Amino acid sequence: MEIALNSEEVKQISPLGGSVDPGFKREIKDTCGEDVMSCYQCGECTAGCPAAFSMDIAPNQIMRMTQLGMKDEVLASSSIWLCAGCETCATRCPRGVALSKVMDSCRQIAVKEGRKVKEPNVLKFHDQFLKEVSRFGRVHELTLMGMYKMRSKRFFDDVILGIPMFLKGKLGLIPSFVKGRGEVRKLIKKS
Repeated sequence: MEIALNSEEVKQISPLGGSVDPGFKREIKDTCGEDVMSCYQCGECTAGCPAAFSMDIAPNQIMRMTQLGMKDEVLASSSIWLCAGCETCATRCPRGVALSKVMDSCRQIAVKEGRKVKEPNVLKFHDQFLKEVSRFGRVHELTLMGMYKMRSKRFFDDVILGIPMFLKGKLGLIPSFVKGRGEVRKLIKKS
């Protein structure tokens, strides 16, 4: 005797209490091309990650949770927002998995789905960075930081760091424009 169950009757629960989404790993692969199932949990990504100390979930644990379909927990973590994208993980991975691309995919999915961002200032910086590149074809640091400070309302957090940079000529007052910034703008809009 065969029993037919629909998706509403079968509810999978993750160990942390959220639901399990078996299609999460496929969604990540479609977004960035990385196969999370290639990871065999050696821990090299976490050992080499310069931002792991500040993450609430270790990088290799993010990979394991994506393998298990723990979408809610992964997208709610601060780890996906704190990844610097330095690709140390990809360099160290014996399987060639670029965890930084997986983290970026998770950020994209979280934003697309309107999820609450655990590190909202990182998202504000990211958005402002893309706006600056779209406008000038490159980043004008003073404009970027000024606009970011206005959006984050953290006006004086690191002003002391900017003063020596300005005095050494590292922060230009007038932005420079690159040739082909229209093409850059189209690329950003397309993605």
